[in-house]
Amino acid sequence: MADEQWNRTGTSASGASEAKLSGGGRGGGDPASRGRTTIADGVVEKIAGLAARDVVGVHAMGSGLARTLGAVRERVPGGSRSAPVARGVKAEVGEVQTALDLEIVVEYGVSIADVARDVRENVISAVERMTSLEVVEVNIAVSDVKLPDEEDEDEESETRLQ
Repeated sequence: MADEQWNRTGTSASGASEAKLSGGGRGGGDPASRGRTTIADGVVEKIAGLAARDVVGVHAMGSGLARTLGAVRERVPGGSRSAPVARGVKAEVGEVQTALDLEIVVEYGVSIADVARDVRENVISAVERMTSLEVVEVNIAVSDVKLPDEEDEDEESETRLQ
């Protein structure tokens, strides 16, 4: 049988049937179509959180309570040791699309509309570039304004815990 010639349909010249060949090489077909890639909500949340924080005028992410609880959790033995990059971000990830909700604190004096637009653009660009998911919406809630003379809640909780 080693001497028989095989055609593309997998049938030898003598009529014996064999597994179908495709693409002329191993495995056949486009490598991208040989399996599934799934991306967890948390991955998209981290990407979006980092991209949002890069925008000038964004002071913090999440509500004051969330930031305070996060600071406490980081200091508790066995608590979260990683940077709270996903704080203030909620993602719903499908197979090809994602939707994001962000909660931000802006610096006093900046245009909230401009900061929201810049955050939206930066988040969409980063998420789509890194995940190939289509971002269908980015909802932004501004939960607070950081005044120049205000102390950060994270700094306050840190001094209280020591």
